[in-house]
Amino acid sequence: MTLDPEDSKIITLARAARARNGAREGAAVRDETGRTYSATSVELSSLRLSAVQVAVAMAVSSGAQSLEAAALVTEGERACEADEAVVRELGAKALFLAGPDGTLRG
Repeated sequence: MTLDPEDSKIITLARAARARNGAREGAAVRDETGRTYSATSVELSSLRLSAVQVAVAMAVSSGAQSLEAAALVTEGERACEADEAVVRELGAKALFLAGPDGTLRG
């Protein structure tokens, strides 16, 4: 699958966030204006959020009304249902899943 350069960019941002923090997951989203937000999973004793949830929360708290696309970089085989649901709720056409090396899955 050949990706649009903007879609490749959010995968790269997700990979960089994951690598920078040594997190289990990295994610990035692009809103309807083209702004991007990248994040990692948050795993505290009192709070657990997936990387996608954090990136979406950042976008929404910054005024995003919808998403064009989202990317998740993980060693896991698929995105969790909650991640897929929040991306769909905001109208994203795609949730790209990639391995830590950036290889697109499914």
